[in-house]
Amino acid sequence: MTTKRTLIVDDEPDIRELMEITLGRMNIETAAAADLGHAMDLLGGSQSFDLCLTDMHLPDGNGLELVRHINDNHPDLPVAMITAFGSVDTAISALKAGAFDYLQKPIDLDQLRSLVETALRVSDAPNNEPASASPLKGDSPPMQELRNQIAKLARSQAPIYISGESGSGKEVAARQIHELGPRSSGPFVPVNCGAIPSELMESEFFGHVKGSFTGAVADKGGLFQAANGGTLFLDEVADLPLSMQVKLLRAIQEKAIRPVGSQSETATEVRVLSATHKDLAQEVAEERFRQDLYYRLNVIELRIPSLRDHADDIAGLATTILARLADEYDGNLPKISSAALQSLTRYDFPGNIRELENVLERAFTLCDNEQIQPDDLQLDLPAQAATTPRPKPADGLDATDREAADVDADTASLPAGQNIEDYLESIERTLIVRALKATRWNKTAAAKELGISSPALRYKLKKLDLE
Repeated sequence: MTTKRTLIVDDEPDIRELMEITLGRMNIETAAAADLGHAMDLLGGSQSFDLCLTDMHLPDGNGLELVRHINDNHPDLPVAMITAFGSVDTAISALKAGAFDYLQKPIDLDQLRSLVETALRVSDAPNNEPASASPLKGDSPPMQELRNQIAKLARSQAPIYISGESGSGKEVAARQIHELGPRSSGPFVPVNCGAIPSELMESEFFGHVKGSFTGAVADKGGLFQAANGGTLFLDEVADLPLSMQVKLLRAIQEKAIRPVGSQSETATEVRVLSATHKDLAQEVAEERFRQDLYYRLNVIELRIPSLRDHADDIAGLATTILARLADEYDGNLPKISSAALQSLTRYDFPGNIRELENVLERAFTLCDNEQIQPDDLQLDLPAQAATTPRPKPADGLDATDREAADVDADTASLPAGQNIEDYLESIERTLIVRALKATRWNKTAAAKELGISSPALRYKLKKLDLE
């Protein structure tokens, strides 16, 4: 195994010695510099380094200059900034300048060792991920740029704010950042901030100790502890109440959390990614989101393009989605007619990729003869959108006409205590079971009896838990 080398830059001899001893015990070679000039000379010499640790304040300059120099001339070398306690603005500036991470004085040796181990994994990691291996599919320039950005951001530990419309793939991007980064062997913990009751939020995030409140019968770890050594993804972060925003800010800044009822803090090593479909800057302007937390989360912003911004990818995405559905439902892969594909490309998709998946799943179940037509998509298209009329049955009624003819709106009513979804589902379940029994559980025959395609029946069996 090749011995790793770290460059330590600090004008305080005792700090340099402390870090040299600590890294030496980790079998890491070190070289030390007391000022910016000496550090530049060592970087330009014959020795190569796997990591640089630099103080912010140096006799002949500052650490930000060194960070920028390394990013320009040694882009594969991770550099971490050492800052004074509470110098949050300095830490953010370092991360924005390209620092891998930061460490606060007085130096916590456990945090130092963890940072070094993580940084060295970055140094060993390949620079690029093949596009074919990414779950973010598409050959359009916006998607190629997105994958390139993710590959770069994965190598940092800076907090990233992922912006984009609902359904555009923000969690997919967050998971990809995690999987391509040095924390990939650790947990990826996604949490929907809007789904946690406000009275349970502090306990959910930070954990609690036994007896801290009614019902706390044992110590329980929170989301930060669950994500320790990995990544915590805060989805819909704009939904956090202001009281929780203050506590989250402290946890991120100090890299430590205090469980509910505990008298001491616990250090955590977590990379925080966040996202929301809301305009977070507007939330700050309207005082619904703390500005200091916004700046702490939004060190780097990653924008996920909406589907209409890369509509050229729709055809390829549709093929991929349908292939997955065919495999999932054990059916044949249907073809998309040219008219249906034109309808897809003309549609705005306000729900983005998620809506495309839902539209195609519905079309997969509705289509006849394994051919998806525009009507199967059920899109609310502009009047000029091209459509191909579906042939009507011999009785002259399509499905909608027949449903209208069979139901008497004046006499139809819901049974007491039931909502319409449950009522219709119970009817659907009864008819399907009846058809299966009549055909001795021959699914193909049952589908014909019900007047639906075999994939549609398989979909309904799975949805109704009848398999």
